[in-house]
Amino acid sequence: MNQGDWLRLAHAYVSVAELCALKAKFGEIEAIVRQGEQSLCEAGLASDKARRIVSPDKAALSNTLRWLDADAHSIVTFGGDTYPELLAQIDGAPLLLYVNGDVNALHMPSLAIVGSRNPTRGGIQNAVEFSRHLAASGYTIVSGLAQGIDTAAHRGALEAGGRTVALLGHGIDRVYPARNHALAHQISVNGALVSEYPLGAAPNKWHFPERNRLISGLSVGTLVIEAARRSGSLITARLAAEQGREVFALPGSIHNPLARGCHELIRQGAKLTESASDISAELAPLTSHMKQMTAVSRASTRSLPDDDEDYAKLREILSFDPCSIDDLKKQSELTIEQLSSMLLILELHGEVEALSGGRYSLIA
Repeated sequence: MNQGDWLRLAHAYVSVAELCALKAKFGEIEAIVRQGEQSLCEAGLASDKARRIVSPDKAALSNTLRWLDADAHSIVTFGGDTYPELLAQIDGAPLLLYVNGDVNALHMPSLAIVGSRNPTRGGIQNAVEFSRHLAASGYTIVSGLAQGIDTAAHRGALEAGGRTVALLGHGIDRVYPARNHALAHQISVNGALVSEYPLGAAPNKWHFPERNRLISGLSVGTLVIEAARRSGSLITARLAAEQGREVFALPGSIHNPLARGCHELIRQGAKLTESASDISAELAPLTSHMKQMTAVSRASTRSLPDDDEDYAKLREILSFDPCSIDDLKKQSELTIEQLSSMLLILELHGEVEALSGGRYSLIA
């Protein structure tokens, strides 16, 4: 893949639909970026986009290519092997994603947790606890790095030793709000920061509703915790429903204005949620395929590990009685990431069964 060619298209804000039309006429990316402005316009591309492709901002391209030199920095392009399957299914899928962190985090079963930027203390506690439990059960927690519920959700996943992904409404080389700078670094180490916007892009207010489609699109379900009736979180929930994803909402006091958005979602068909187990049970049938595909990719080049000490320890702990991944972590002293990988491989080889509620048992 020629990263420079893809960046020229991304910096020109070429959409996936426009790319498909250009490929049908000119062939591969390399041929598209070498066309003249008139040819691109004749193929249906807007003149301003054609002009940006033909005469790109060389300084911006060079800056991005330097950014990509870092080990944890990468781009994910539409149609490529590393592009998330769920995201490719949505309307308005981004042409390109900038990633700071582990690209594999974009392919794990994920749950979005969103809510108010000014939640109650109880809302923050719920976000942390739900996120902690679901991350310990093997879900990647997806949110938007905003203050409030988003921040609490990311922190809960990190506290559980799980993975979390933050979708940004600005360039990936920036952090907004600035107070989350340390949190953003933790996320890049234990998951990924992701943006569709070029480096240097400011956190413009219209970017955040746009990026909400990516939060819901990357996830098998979206949980809303505290949201007013006019809230960006409700936009995310609506997009999730339109994308065919599950929507969950936490009920609250009728006297709490931040519960009204959640109550409205429940009246519209969102699943009333009282515990993290409600979500795990609902999503188990949807995530089994993703877990199996992840296990296949990880196990395709290795045989069943019979003599590995960690696997031997895990086999001793597992039984025919269901056990949560959090309990397995405490007994084995392995990390959630290690356990998730090992359990998926054992599941693939028919030794372990994944049950609802994030529990596992041996297969008789």
